[in-house]
Amino acid sequence: MKRIVSIALLLAGAALLTGCPKKPTTVEPPTAGTQVGGSSSTAPGGGASTNGSPLGDDTGAAGSRGVGADGGLSGRKIIYFDFDKSEIKSEFADIVTANAQNLTSHPNLKLKLEGNTDERGTREYNIGLGERRAQAVRRALMLQGVAETQLTTVSFGAERPAAEGDEESAWAQNRRVELVYLP
Repeated sequence: MKRIVSIALLLAGAALLTGCPKKPTTVEPPTAGTQVGGSSSTAPGGGASTNGSPLGDDTGAAGSRGVGADGGLSGRKIIYFDFDKSEIKSEFADIVTANAQNLTSHPNLKLKLEGNTDERGTREYNIGLGERRAQAVRRALMLQGVAETQLTTVSFGAERPAAEGDEESAWAQNRRVELVYLP
């Protein structure tokens, strides 16, 4: 009887161990100032738009995906992040500022902040990291006067990659928050 209980406990422990999520692979992020391969106009190291307007259509990794309620100023904007980080890099401050100015001058506009991660890490961890990234952008916009009612956040984790692949250039394009104006 004692042996059966021991075997049952051993099997239960083994089942618990096999159900544990795998640990994320650690890869060093690119050094500051390096540009990761992507598109020609708004690669992860960039952020400039092609038409001169700070809110012009973004032709970056995710491409131009529609026009919002503001008549063309709301092409998707993307803020990229370092590996396993949710701090907004200084090179994306102009995107935050331009969108904050647009939202404060048009209080009827609404913006959805979509947090994304690369594929490394567990699903649960990536959902949390995507949410932290979206919340970081939300806080930055609110510090510049955007009303809380104009902003919503969602985290997709690694579920909506902008680029496929198992190398740093693809991962860098997937570590992002997309700013999407709602109709």
